[in-house]
Amino acid sequence: MPLLRDDALSAAFDHAAATYDRLTAANPGYHAHLRRSARRLGLPAAGRRLRLLDLGCGTGASTAALLAAAPHAEIVAVDASAGMLDRARAKAWPHNVSFVHAPAERLEEAGVTGPFDAVFAAYLVRNVADPDALLTAVRGLLVPGGRIAVHEYALGGRAVDRAVWTAVCRGVVLPAGRLAGDGELYRHLWRSVVEFDTAPDFGRRMARAGFDRVRILPLPGWQTGITHTVVATAPGTREAAA
Repeated sequence: MPLLRDDALSAAFDHAAATYDRLTAANPGYHAHLRRSARRLGLPAAGRRLRLLDLGCGTGASTAALLAAAPHAEIVAVDASAGMLDRARAKAWPHNVSFVHAPAERLEEAGVTGPFDAVFAAYLVRNVADPDALLTAVRGLLVPGGRIAVHEYALGGRAVDRAVWTAVCRGVVLPAGRLAGDGELYRHLWRSVVEFDTAPDFGRRMARAGFDRVRILPLPGWQTGITHTVVATAPGTREAAA
């Protein structure tokens, strides 16, 4: 089975939206790790006078993490799945958070334009057809010296990392997905990780896309060696405004 892409992937997420929060809540550390990755952006002054992009926001878990790290920032949250966005919008949000339905590759068509002081992208990059084009476009949305944090399933490169991920998927993720009626999506989840970059390879991909100061940071728990935060900055001397 080929990996799901574009409209097929959005449709799969639409179908899974009703049970998605329940399944992710059963993943130990899921929300805490998102908050940790958002904090790794190092945004000053609780986000005052900053404009942030949450790219691939899903049902809003990454948005909530970004809001916790920068409660005073303007946050624009974007996702290609209408079903996931409906779930996100139904939650309580302050006035500085807005949601936009758009594929990450076609933001301008939906009226989402830069500049942004920082971008947070959780569980997104491995799911797009052309990660290099996406990263280059995102770099262009950032102010000079603007920050990006990519929170992603990117295996550490050891055989044990791949083995743990596959064991968790076969023992927990795939059965849960089938039970929820979304087996195709969760098979995609498993395969999209094992067929994507290792964390070191993804760091090199970020550098090739023109980002500076690329750092690969691990996360604790069973996700060690499986999930990483990759942080970097856009070229230029200006940091996110204080």
